[in-house]
Amino acid sequence: MNTDTVADKSVSIADQIGNWIAGMDAARLPTSTVKAARMLLLDVTGLCVAGREESYIRAILASTEPGGRCTAFGHTGGFNAYDAALINGTAAHGEDYDDTFEGGPVHSGAVVVPAVLAVCEREQLGGDALLRGIAAGAELMCRLSLVAPRAIHSAGFHPTAVIGALAAAAGVSAALRLDARTATSALGIAGSMASGIIEYLAEGTSTKRMHAGWAAQAGIRAALLARGGFDGPRTVLEGRHGFFKAFAPSRPPNFEPVLDGLGQSWIMDTIAFKPYACGTMTQPFIDCAIALAERGVKAAQIREIVCDVGEGTVHRLWEDLAVKHRPPTAYAAKFSTPYCMAVGFFDRKAGFEQFTDARIHDPAVLELAAKIRYRIDPDNEYPKNFTGHLRATLADGSVLELRQPHMRGGAREPLSPEALNAKFADNAKYGGWNDPLAHAAQRWFSQAFDAATLEDAAQFRQ
Repeated sequence: MNTDTVADKSVSIADQIGNWIAGMDAARLPTSTVKAARMLLLDVTGLCVAGREESYIRAILASTEPGGRCTAFGHTGGFNAYDAALINGTAAHGEDYDDTFEGGPVHSGAVVVPAVLAVCEREQLGGDALLRGIAAGAELMCRLSLVAPRAIHSAGFHPTAVIGALAAAAGVSAALRLDARTATSALGIAGSMASGIIEYLAEGTSTKRMHAGWAAQAGIRAALLARGGFDGPRTVLEGRHGFFKAFAPSRPPNFEPVLDGLGQSWIMDTIAFKPYACGTMTQPFIDCAIALAERGVKAAQIREIVCDVGEGTVHRLWEDLAVKHRPPTAYAAKFSTPYCMAVGFFDRKAGFEQFTDARIHDPAVLELAAKIRYRIDPDNEYPKNFTGHLRATLADGSVLELRQPHMRGGAREPLSPEALNAKFADNAKYGGWNDPLAHAAQRWFSQAFDAATLEDAAQFRQ
């Protein structure tokens, strides 16, 4: 269905998605999908705790209204659903350590989990609603990201932000058991709430951090408006003035990835969980830099490093190259492949402590970053696969070439449950939780989908 129109005007793309949402049954979800949903819940919550004291979260808190029955993990008191979703979504996405879908790329968990959890607490729903909502929202977000690959970024928008509003609306609609027509309207309404430009790249400012939280609260609002009788366009996706015309005008939309196997196969099962706290496509390059260091190469021996890259990554992760060599802020450093490679080379990791104001000004790291440049590989698989490469020329003229064929943590080499639990424990500790509280949270997550209500989430407001 490579078209921007619908042959049968009586049944739109959103109508078909609405029917799928209305028929969602948590009891019939595959075991692999339940596992993926549980991993999203665990990973997102650990990141919420890790980021709870960051300055941008304090700014978000200053914008909220106190009171409500919804939980913002790691914060005292309750919040209304919109504020809880905004806080949790911003914290989960704030350090770019959250999950990603390699075909998109989009970050599903930081949008969908906060939206669905908040509405479940607001409406006093149980674990089956939480599971339904996470599965519906994450699945739709991954599928929508395949409609027009690279075109949303090319238009200057953030796919997680704009697609996220529709995905959150779908997840909340599923949790609330909205009927098909109402769920379709929720998608239509969310199309007008979608927003998020990528100009944060210019100076490394914080707007990208709030995109997931903003999309989460938009999805809640859209679903509740629809439930109240507000209507939205059924042709929100494929219409002449629809979502993809607005946010991805350079490429004709192909809706086959959205509808093909919808309800029978679950691509959210392949969601990747990051080993490093930085931009998704930089991750395999960090692996290459660490592998170079582990061969015994010293930074002083390196004359230059040239990386083969996908053209679609250049404008976010490589250019302006002079700025990427000396990122102006710790946040900007997360989207500088030269910096990420350099700090990975020295530290053998790229976690929270590698992206601080002090670390990004380390002369040795910056000296190595300045030696790293790129060339476009026309055969690179991006965005279908995220690969890494470096060709290092040493002072003695010798050359070392290293490749990482895929993203670790993704479908080709997933993180184990043990590794993800360790990541959660590290994030909880970084955020100030003691071991008993972290262990209690892990136990709660393992049982959350079976709970009659989610009232026990209130124990994590600290």
